[in-house]
Amino acid sequence: MTAADHAVCPDGLPGSRRIWSALAIWLGIAVSVLDSSVANVALPSIAHQLHARPADSTWVLNAYQIGVVVTLLPLAALGERVGYRRVYLSGLALFTLASLGCALSGSLGALIGWRLVQGLGASGISAVNGALVRFTYPQSRLGRGLGLNALVVASAGALGPTIASAILAVANWHWLFAVNVPICLFNLALAYRALPYSDRTATRLDWWSGGLSAVAFSVVFLGVDTLRTRAGLGAAEIVAALALAALLVRREAGVPRPLIPVDLMRIPVFALSVSASVCAFAAYMLAFTALPFYFEQALGRNQVQTGLLITPWPAALAVVAPLAGRISDRVPAGLLGGVGLLVLAAGLALMATLGRQSSDLDIVWRMAICGVGFGLFQSPNNRTMMTAAPRDRSGAAGGMLATARLTGMITGTAMVATIFGLAGRNAEPVDLSIAAGLAIVAAVASVARLGGAQGRTATGPQNPSRGPST
Repeated sequence: MTAADHAVCPDGLPGSRRIWSALAIWLGIAVSVLDSSVANVALPSIAHQLHARPADSTWVLNAYQIGVVVTLLPLAALGERVGYRRVYLSGLALFTLASLGCALSGSLGALIGWRLVQGLGASGISAVNGALVRFTYPQSRLGRGLGLNALVVASAGALGPTIASAILAVANWHWLFAVNVPICLFNLALAYRALPYSDRTATRLDWWSGGLSAVAFSVVFLGVDTLRTRAGLGAAEIVAALALAALLVRREAGVPRPLIPVDLMRIPVFALSVSASVCAFAAYMLAFTALPFYFEQALGRNQVQTGLLITPWPAALAVVAPLAGRISDRVPAGLLGGVGLLVLAAGLALMATLGRQSSDLDIVWRMAICGVGFGLFQSPNNRTMMTAAPRDRSGAAGGMLATARLTGMITGTAMVATIFGLAGRNAEPVDLSIAAGLAIVAAVASVARLGGAQGRTATGPQNPSRGPST
């Protein structure tokens, strides 16, 4: 690379390099999303071949999620200090190594350990994903870039089970992880050449806060998982996690460049965007967890039919998200997001009215409405979260974007477990109705951004002390 290649571009990358940078970002986020879902399909096969109990095999999923959740904010903060591309490349390298370790695992314990490491690598990819998009695209095209990013995430999530089934049809579960290795090696070379450089801050990272954050998120994740079997203990773990989170926020208050971005949460439009994201993803997770049970138990569909009937939601989302991202460069995100969330709420409410006599077409168009609504919300909301923060706080904004998504999904999972325990066989329509209510709450938060709460930057200087470019 030349000296010019190492320069920080003030408003995105030029022409062809922007395309290659975007491709590197998309490949990384695609493999990390795929690996969060493909293992679900393989769990029965993994449990059988490794002579493990089904309950123990679920830690193949949990270990990955814990690895991602507990390190997102620390790695986002680290990106501001050492450079976003450095965190991304390190995360991608770790993900590649862990994928090879998973493919070679001969015991459940080894596989769970490598999945935890793989989650840590995926966290490095996800924590700085939004910041890298912001440094790749010019401000005038940022919505388009984030929309395409949402398209990749939605497509990877939708295709994950299909890809896993295709691989398992011709090979054993080890190949689910082995296929990552050549893709990631190619992406490492591409990312090293193409990813943008960013300014660094000289502020030191608070490792104590990082450790406290990791413990808090670990405990809340374990609490949500425990809710399914021991509600009292699970609730106690969640309360303990919230207490740790409150202690962390208190510790971070007034600190320059805090690990938990309390400075950004003082920006009204950023805080409202985070709130809308948490509620929207909680609604999303409530629905997606309940729908397979709803289709099979209440509507009488088999597993294959259920998989096909779920597809219209992510398919519609994949079509609408990039269009909404492009429109958000010209139309207020509060309006787009509010309309989208109300459409989502309508779709969820209509889903709750289905009965055993409902046709497949009745299900498909309702699911498509949900996907359209969520697509109208997601890209504009992501754009607002990224642009509401100062450019030199892009890492914190991107980390908070991913954290809000995961917090919403964890919250939705906890609500499903509770509702299933209380409502039993009639839980699915209740889940969908509550999800519709959460979508309406998110819509209110989104529309509130159209008022006077349009603060654009955090208190203090826009570009505090920096180190050299990375």
